[in-house]
Amino acid sequence: MADKINAERRERFGKGAARKLRAAGRIPAVIYGHGTDPVHISLPGHETALIIRKANAVLDLDLGSGSQLVLVKDVQKDPVRQIIEHVDLLVVRSGETVQVEVPVHLEGESAPGTIATLDAQTLLLDVEATHIPERIVLPIEGLADGTHVTAADVQLPEGAKLASDPELLVVGISTPAAEPEPEEAPAAADADAESTPAA
Repeated sequence: MADKINAERRERFGKGAARKLRAAGRIPAVIYGHGTDPVHISLPGHETALIIRKANAVLDLDLGSGSQLVLVKDVQKDPVRQIIEHVDLLVVRSGETVQVEVPVHLEGESAPGTIATLDAQTLLLDVEATHIPERIVLPIEGLADGTHVTAADVQLPEGAKLASDPELLVVGISTPAAEPEPEEAPAAADADAESTPAA
């Protein structure tokens, strides 16, 4: 599902104009794709920040002159203050297939005494633009030591096709090596110190 959001076209560009927009609670953004000229817009800051928390958010932009479906492709943030500085939006059409990275979420616990290592945080999928899954759920309940789950083994959401290498390791189950017992420090030095008579 696409989230509806109001957008305003931008006529002024550059760092100064972008700073003024952000000060007014709006986020600079650009729409591109499908052979169209880039369209510079601004989005409501708080509303946009909430929506793009989820991966691969699809927005239904109200541009005044009509609506436009877009996929959030890139979000630039200030590395220190974590303020959203700019958003890149890709034009998509209902029914169109897009290629996106979808996060992998482990569910359950592997066999007692083992640990599950998530080697692939995301998988690349071909999915319909308006039905992008938020995550891929991978059950690991009871999986034994030595189990390797590859991308080909993962059950994908309905309508999704794997675009990652099928042999890509997603999860490995292993038993952690036992930590060696700490060696006891020699007590002889302490004994000598205690037996030394006071001057």
